[in-house]
Amino acid sequence: MPVYAYKGMTNAGRATRGFVDAESARAARAKLRRDGVFPTEISEGGDAAAVAAAAPTAERRRFVIPLPSLRRISGMDLALATRQLSTLVGAGIPLVEALGALSQQVENARLKSVLGRVRDRVNEGSSLAEAISQSGLFSELFVSMVRAGEAGGALEQVLARLSEYLESQVRLRNKVGSILIYPAVMFGFAVLVVVALVTVVLPQITQLLASLNQQLPFYTRFIIGLSNFMRAWWWAIAVLGGVSAVSARAVLQTTAGRERWDRTKLRLPIFGRVVRMLAIARFTRTLSTLLAGGIPIVKSLDISKHVTNNVIISQAVDSAMESITGGASLAKPLRASGQFPPLVTHMVEVGEQSGELEAMLAKVADTYDEQVETSMTRLTALLEPMLILLMVGMVLVIIFATLVPLLQVTSSLK
Repeated sequence: MPVYAYKGMTNAGRATRGFVDAESARAARAKLRRDGVFPTEISEGGDAAAVAAAAPTAERRRFVIPLPSLRRISGMDLALATRQLSTLVGAGIPLVEALGALSQQVENARLKSVLGRVRDRVNEGSSLAEAISQSGLFSELFVSMVRAGEAGGALEQVLARLSEYLESQVRLRNKVGSILIYPAVMFGFAVLVVVALVTVVLPQITQLLASLNQQLPFYTRFIIGLSNFMRAWWWAIAVLGGVSAVSARAVLQTTAGRERWDRTKLRLPIFGRVVRMLAIARFTRTLSTLLAGGIPIVKSLDISKHVTNNVIISQAVDSAMESITGGASLAKPLRASGQFPPLVTHMVEVGEQSGELEAMLAKVADTYDEQVETSMTRLTALLEPMLILLMVGMVLVIIFATLVPLLQVTSSLK
């Protein structure tokens, strides 16, 4: 992106100069005005790296991104912005003015900056789809839907569908996350209690047991040995854990490793069913949204397979894409893959025969969203007592290993 050197006046009437990156001189002037700077001179300054290296230290600070702009854009922020843009476009406001009003209204600093650049590109003649594609923030699904909406003259409806889709994904993610919070906290608390007992409390009792000059039971010796090992080699345990985490991440980045891991997740006794339902819910919801937006089915499948976050199911979708290109229906290759339950394939088949595939996919997504929530609630209800029993059991083992020798000494004294 070109970099422009400028001189100008601030709102306070002070002279200022510096550098700004923009698509064109016109976009640079607009960007400076938004920042409260009124340029008097502006010229292209060449490559950003060269200008930054040659600039004085005080002016190079302009290239440092302020911390608020690094704030992550949440799915709900994007969903609300999309719904507001749909409302503005539906009210008959020109697209450039609607984007300007939206950029002033959003609170997220990074999203505000992105929307400002999108507005500048649209003002220079780009389509909305091209402008948001160049921003690097919006997904392929979002860009494809907007492009189809602009081509069909139904941008308002497409943006409304996109906002509904984004909101549904946020709701599902929040539900699953809120359900998992309590078991995660309980497990972390159990680990902290055991570590505190083994590394702090048990060494003090060990000194007392050693002073008794008695033969200790094997389980007491094991607990004492474990405590000594953890206190002496804690750094090695930490290094081993870090190396294991890095190695596992490297393996998962390979095609074979990711495929093996995803296949293992789907085959887990209880959690595998939840993983499959969650992937299918995302896939069918995304596919329904794309088809309703007028995207061709092959392109829709190619985009939707990425939201499953599972290589095995993505491979099944790839096979379906090849079959559809050859003239087959969607339900048949999905059924042949063995990765989609009969309910899904039957609903897809009915949707294809009735011409209401989008509606059927949306119903499947709703059904599996509810099943995911129900299954996660049941799993949490089972995990809570199991974690409590696990924590109590570990504490009792440690207490039993330390109290039994003391009781034996007391009995011998009597």
